[in-house]
Amino acid sequence: MSVRTRDALGGRAAVVGIGATEFSKDSGRSELRLAVEAVRAALDDAGLSPTDVDGMVTFTMDTSPEITVAQAAGIGELSFFSRIHYGGGAACATVQQAALAVATGVAEVVVCYRAFNERSGRRFGAGVQHREPSAEGAALGWSLPFGLLTPASWVAMAAQRYLYVHGLTPEAFGEVAVVDRRHAATNPAAYFHGRPITLADHAASRWIVEPLRLLDCCQETDGGQALVVTSVERARDLPHPPAVITAAAQGAGRAQEQMTSFYRDDLTGLPEMGVVARQLWRTSDLGPADIDVAILYDHFTPFVLMQLEEFGFCAPGAAADFVASGTLPLNTHGGQLGEAYLHGMNGIAEAVRQLRGTAVNQITGAARTLVTAGTGVPTSGLILAADG
Repeated sequence: MSVRTRDALGGRAAVVGIGATEFSKDSGRSELRLAVEAVRAALDDAGLSPTDVDGMVTFTMDTSPEITVAQAAGIGELSFFSRIHYGGGAACATVQQAALAVATGVAEVVVCYRAFNERSGRRFGAGVQHREPSAEGAALGWSLPFGLLTPASWVAMAAQRYLYVHGLTPEAFGEVAVVDRRHAATNPAAYFHGRPITLADHAASRWIVEPLRLLDCCQETDGGQALVVTSVERARDLPHPPAVITAAAQGAGRAQEQMTSFYRDDLTGLPEMGVVARQLWRTSDLGPADIDVAILYDHFTPFVLMQLEEFGFCAPGAAADFVASGTLPLNTHGGQLGEAYLHGMNGIAEAVRQLRGTAVNQITGAARTLVTAGTGVPTSGLILAADG
């Protein structure tokens, strides 16, 4: 897809299977096993077998390579395998890659997956522990010596500017946390099932890096999630209604870095998500008013507000009030703040459930869902729709 013109991918592929492990803080098994369990569950959900699969996509950060997972899951020959960079920004791009392979005939059935022991193993929230020299890593050298060592500290810089420019207080971020936890409370798969919070709880939670409190930061999770993508035609013969990939996009902005794009003219938005938004709207011929459910990447609450503004759901600085109004159903599974932090893959699964009509917090008549991937990094997004 060009940043200037619409593409021809929309409507040619669909998500037909979703599968996950339990979400925990100590899985007690290897990341490879988590990946295989999720892949097999997704194939079972799709009514397909491992022998049907000829393509696989995952994240560069995943420790279980496509070929190894294929072998362990009983998958045979592959004609397509791919990895997407930039951490959580890769989530929706894995589906885009799968759809591209299906639409061009490179593969017929593609599995996208992500699996990690992110709580009991490598904890991403711990920030930079060790980094080999690299060109992109050099950018961090401008921030690390001054104490900006963790994702929360990187996001706090933009969050502080956002509050200052729009005359807001950190309580504005609490609207996102409350909505996510309210949905998680009624989701049996969520880590925070049965544990909603209030705005007062948010305001009382301890500071992590001002203006971010504990309840502004997503959790760390052990688990795996997989998705199965095939053609729309084949999807219609499978057990579940297809979630048609109406539009898919990747985006990187000017002066883009990984989480530390502090030299941009304006820190109050997410230009990389703006690129994705323009591409999704252009290709789908849809707009904010056409979306029934939004699943927005919520590793930190301020970036959910900025995403709503980049997509045009509300004016700059108005997103907290927009969330509080309940106008747009948001993160109905509980998000990464409430359900699990699977680098956004569990959010795609929730979008599929909403279109199937099987979500625990089902939105009546949901026909179009917007899903986004990680922000502050080069990122991606999807519009999924019911067939027909």
